[in-house]
Amino acid sequence: MTVSRLPTAALSLKQFLQRQKVLGIYRTMLRTIRQVPAEADRKYLSDWAREEFKRNKNATEQDTIRMMMTQANNHLVALQKSLALARS
Repeated sequence: MTVSRLPTAALSLKQFLQRQKVLGIYRTMLRTIRQVPAEADRKYLSDWAREEFKRNKNATEQDTIRMMMTQANNHLVALQKSLALARS
């Protein structure tokens, strides 16, 4: 008897691609947070990002996920701009 390694509810291609985008935003955000000079601020921001993504991980509504991705991108761009201003 062959045992399937696929989960019982496999993701569709669209869901898989969207999941990869979300994980990419998350990884980019954590990499950007590592550039924050103050350790306390780094800890606060990484905890905040981790909790936000964890809190929303069970979202299934496509429009809601897209809206949250847009918000995450906006936060990421704002953080990157703040870091760029702090360096100059």
